[in-house]
Amino acid sequence: MKLRVLYAFMLLAVLEISAQAPEKMSYQAIIRSSDNSLVLDAPVNLKIIVRQGSVNGTSAYEETHAATTNGNGLVSLEIGDGNRISGNFRDIPWSNGPFFIETQVDPDGGNNYSIIGVSQLLSVPYALYAKYAENVVEATASASVEKDVAVISVESSRNITISDVGNTLECTKTATLTLISAFSDMEIGETVNLEAHNGASLTIKATSGVSLNYNDGGTASFESASGNVRFGLLRKSGTNAYIISGQ
Repeated sequence: MKLRVLYAFMLLAVLEISAQAPEKMSYQAIIRSSDNSLVLDAPVNLKIIVRQGSVNGTSAYEETHAATTNGNGLVSLEIGDGNRISGNFRDIPWSNGPFFIETQVDPDGGNNYSIIGVSQLLSVPYALYAKYAENVVEATASASVEKDVAVISVESSRNITISDVGNTLECTKTATLTLISAFSDMEIGETVNLEAHNGASLTIKATSGVSLNYNDGGTASFESASGNVRFGLLRKSGTNAYIISGQ
């Protein structure tokens, strides 16, 4: 299968830790081809990079995985349990965030990886943080870096606001969300997960002076079919610039 562009949408990143198993995080990604069709039942190679500080920050950990998409285009893997390239997952300093998960894919099963998504890890598992703190002098055992990710219902048009940042917008009725100029409440690198449900159409519109996918005042639309969901990811890439995938 010839694939030109692929992208992934992070669905889940949760801790799995026990006395018998090493620390790791479960990770799922939806793989789509350049025409937005799902890549079904196909072998793919993935590279996972944990970046510290920003989307282009220092690599704290890298590993690769050989995986196969299922009948829904979904791959499942465990970060921390792949073929390690650099770093040590157990030594990641979770207290010195933020951290971002960069996903790269080679659809031909080789090492010709392309970046398909970067998502901020908004909820660092407490047990991982505590495990790291055990090795830090005078670490505070009660420190917690958990942050809940909310699902916000969208049923009418409005501006994107600070409450949307880092959360999932669930559009169940056709609506337009507007990116205003000088939206300083959203930091560069922060993201918003987008979902259009069951026939709803979700449009993201940038006002004049705001770039969306490198187009001033640009728009992007997600058209869902009845009984289906369309996924997307919005990321702030500059002071008045955003990129969006999935449409």
